[in-house]
Amino acid sequence: MSAMKLSAVSRTQGNNLALKDGSVRPVGIELEFEDVPVLIDAFRRMVRGLEFDVCEMALTTYLCARAHGKRFTALPVFLVRAFHHGAILVNADAGIRRPSDLEGRRVGVNRGYTVTTGLWARSVLQHQYGVDLKKITWVLSGDEHVAEYRPPANVVPIEPGRKMAEMVTAGELAGAIGVEIDAPNVRPLIADATQAGYDALRERGHYPINHLVVVKDELLQAHPGVGPALFEAFAESKRRYVDRLRAGAIGQPTAVDQVHRRVMEITGADPLPYGIAPNRGVLLEAIGSAVEQGIIDRAPQIEELFPANTLSLVA
Repeated sequence: MSAMKLSAVSRTQGNNLALKDGSVRPVGIELEFEDVPVLIDAFRRMVRGLEFDVCEMALTTYLCARAHGKRFTALPVFLVRAFHHGAILVNADAGIRRPSDLEGRRVGVNRGYTVTTGLWARSVLQHQYGVDLKKITWVLSGDEHVAEYRPPANVVPIEPGRKMAEMVTAGELAGAIGVEIDAPNVRPLIADATQAGYDALRERGHYPINHLVVVKDELLQAHPGVGPALFEAFAESKRRYVDRLRAGAIGQPTAVDQVHRRVMEITGADPLPYGIAPNRGVLLEAIGSAVEQGIIDRAPQIEELFPANTLSLVA
């Protein structure tokens, strides 16, 4: 019997490399990967047109998409994790001495309000530094993947023709999240952000999920075995990566590899656990922040977000 061919998009990275190069294959499935150079374009195409059978997707985009009835469901496969303490840059001349000084100011957000980096960076501001997010006007440089989404009243679009980096440099915005700015008067809001992230990991188990994997609902319904088969293939690819990471066998480690290695040193565990059980805390944190920030109206049960036959899978 020939394998089921499924269209797929996922950025090539250490933990899915074996899946992308074909050395790991899902049982009964042939993944035909499409190259989408700008990965966020794939998120939008999936949300708005269901263009792929299997697609990597940002966590907050998924939460928002599910709230608006989009017909795909995530597997508990968490491909990308990152710390976001360093994502917040400020104008050094704007009088921002501490995170709470952002209150009453205008702060930029790269692309949409539902961007996952924005969610996590605002969560850091609120929960680690006591910032009242509702006292900040959030200025967006783009629109949302989920076209039906309407943001809170303190979220506004950037003025037509303006560039966010220039506005921060000029002091028209006090700062911005997720924007690369090379200017002498722009600095990170949180000093030694890398160490701040590792400290949050030690103190709170904080290692945010950025991306997961979604599958079309019609496919999961017609072929229930697809979810577990894909989970196991992604998991096996990840195991091979973590084994190489643990053995110091990655010849030219990227910055991401180095972070995963440091996380493994701090926790003594797999830095990229898949499955609900080892990720329940961080998922609850993300869902809670999405409600607090007005990205979704209600907090779904975690079990609502994944196929029933993947709820007990762990890798």
